[in-house]
Amino acid sequence: MDYHNKADDTLESIQDLFDELLEDGLLVTSTTGDDDEEIAEFEANYSSGVLTIKLGHHGTWVLNKQTPNKQIWWSSPISGPRRYEYDEDSDLWIYTRATTATDNSNDGQSLSSEVDSLGQILSQEMKLLFDVDIDYEC
Repeated sequence: MDYHNKADDTLESIQDLFDELLEDGLLVTSTTGDDDEEIAEFEANYSSGVLTIKLGHHGTWVLNKQTPNKQIWWSSPISGPRRYEYDEDSDLWIYTRATTATDNSNDGQSLSSEVDSLGQILSQEMKLLFDVDIDYEC
């Protein structure tokens, strides 16, 4: 795997996703009725290995390449900082602190098949804020 290409492709695809969501008007939660003003405060910009997603009063998300560790770092006003490493087997960026419990009485087999991926946290937070299902995998 070429880390730079994979990370760039991932961050560019997330930017494209947000551009589409904004164009389709799916990221609007204005309670004042002034949707145009709120949309103007939304922006997704990828430059020099850093993706900045500004979602108005909801805050700013920052995703950046961390080349020495071959990771993507995530900073969110909801979930805080996280580090993701690419897993070739699943073709996903996996949260490095996520652990799966094992049952010692069952030959150490996994009790859960849950994976904490970059796409999952992105989807969960957009669902929470905008009640939109984006089901994004990366």
